[in-house]
Formats: sequence, C-alpha cells, structure tokens
Amino acid sequence: MPAVKMYTTQVCPYCQRAKALFKQRGVQAIEEIRIDLDPAQREHMMSVTGRRTVPQIFIGDTHVGGCDDLIALDQRGGLLPLLGQAA
Repeated sequence: MPAVKMYTTQVCPYCQRAKALFKQRGVQAIEEIRIDLDPAQREHMMSVTGRRTVPQIFIGDTHVGGCDDLIALDQRGGLLPLLGQAA
C-alpha cells in the first residue's frame, strides 16, 4: 500500500472525515502534517498543491486533493485501486 500523507489542522472537520474514510478503507497509517503548528509546512503545502485549504491528501506521489475530492474518488471506485487494494 502506498503511503498516505495529509496536510491537516487540529480542528478541521474535513480532516477528521477524510481520516475516517481512510480507516474504513483499511488504511492503518497516515502521515499527518499539521500546518497549524508549522507555518513553513503551510507554505510548502501551498507551493506543492496550489491550494490553501486542508486537508490536502496525497496517496503515494498522487495528489488526491481535499476531502470532497477523496469522497468523490471513492464513490467513483478509484480509491481502492489507488491504495493498491482490490475494488
């Protein structure tokens, strides 16, 4: 399974929702980068993604986007293949 990385903040409900969906899909570990604790990471996130909002989600080298993008990907049947699991 490729690594899952999320840029998050502590009080973000969309971050919590995305983490819950990953858990439902069998993801055991998420590398969580708290941009509310490290402003340099916020700048890095914005330079890499072009977005200011959290979460920003990566599966391996693929930028999935935010929570709504993750949910849409899952509903289209694209999340499990990206995670390397059978659909």
